[in-house]
Amino acid sequence: MSDRDRDAREADAAREALERVQRDTDTLGSSALARMGRRAGEHFGAKDAIGAGEGGGTDPIELWGRRIGRALSLVGVAILVLWLLVQLRIL
Repeated sequence: MSDRDRDAREADAAREALERVQRDTDTLGSSALARMGRRAGEHFGAKDAIGAGEGGGTDPIELWGRRIGRALSLVGVAILVLWLLVQLRIL
């Protein structure tokens, strides 16, 4: 076993330990509602698209397309919920 292999394994183990600490800190440090709200904000803000292109670049058209599409889907869900409530004679 070479030093390079051992260093790579130690780096992987350290990275996994840091990820576990981050996960546990998030769980204990904030409420589930705050985490869910933050994740929803990041989703509708298309944070997952930033740096997803080739070379780490972001195409602004793709970014805004995702934002617009996600906003329209939210509007569609709200319309469907209202329609369902009317059909069930709740509204």
